[in-house]
Amino acid sequence: MAQAHSLTLSPQVDEAIRSGAPVVALESTVITHGLPRSPRALGSEFCDAFREWDGDAPVNLACARACERAVRALGATPATIAILDGQVRVGLSDDELTALAALETPAKVSLRDLGPTIARRRSGGTTVAATTAIAARAGIRVFATGGIGGVHRGWRDTMDISADLRAVATNAVVVVSAGPKIILDLPATLEAIESLGIPLLGVSSRALPRFTVEPEATDSLPDCVKSAADAAEVATSHWRIVPHCGLLVFNACPAAFALRAESVERSLDAAFREARVRGITGAKTTPFLLAQLAGNAQGGLAALRANLALLISNARLAAQVAGSIAAMIGPHSGA
Repeated sequence: MAQAHSLTLSPQVDEAIRSGAPVVALESTVITHGLPRSPRALGSEFCDAFREWDGDAPVNLACARACERAVRALGATPATIAILDGQVRVGLSDDELTALAALETPAKVSLRDLGPTIARRRSGGTTVAATTAIAARAGIRVFATGGIGGVHRGWRDTMDISADLRAVATNAVVVVSAGPKIILDLPATLEAIESLGIPLLGVSSRALPRFTVEPEATDSLPDCVKSAADAAEVATSHWRIVPHCGLLVFNACPAAFALRAESVERSLDAAFREARVRGITGAKTTPFLLAQLAGNAQGGLAALRANLALLISNARLAAQVAGSIAAMIGPHSGA
């Protein structure tokens, strides 16, 4: 393992970064907190669309492996980021992925939690915000995730605004996601992205992707790109002028697996009511609401398939963007 900037890089990731080869960061809270820990039968349509899938493993581990395979298949090196026994790890072995997926009480590590988690030698999954910051520190330019956080509904009363957006605004990383989670105040989230000066690009459309839910045409994005190479050109042009600010690329959930908005909104209303009854607030709100949606929206299996489909799709796109950026500018000047 190589050491760089207080990070521990796997040999494969370290070599790829040093040589200017494409690398894609992958978050780990989806492994530790976001997905089931048992195998699930997802159906032939899903398995045919995503050949990377290993149906025999627990879903969280199978997803981690599938995203890494998707990245490798397109010529990039995957770098799953996590905290293991207080070490910031950039790139995990399969044994380490397996151990991470099986942790009984993993920490959910956002930016504010990095210091305590490291100092107390804990293990856990890194959120979008923490993964973005660590990726930038390591010299990784592209990061694939699921949905991003943003401005929560009821923010005027709670001031509940995710650290994800600030992390993207202050780290030169292209974050490929399926858009903001449907639980958020979407118009307010778009306004916050604009206020922070983050370039926001749709993929072949300006309709707003909404995580597992079909895009909303009435919420228009400021710009779109037609290809991974186009996204890479926008990113490199941006960094010449604003070298420490990231970009958001919103890649809609594959249409065959996206959930219908009406059903999700009904389930979400019920989930918010249940959260209020249980007194769930703060950092516990998002995982609770997403778990409720996974159990209710068009059936849990449909929601799970949508989540997995967008994660693998985003990993594929991120690998292509990383390849195009590597071809344009070579080794990271900050590595």
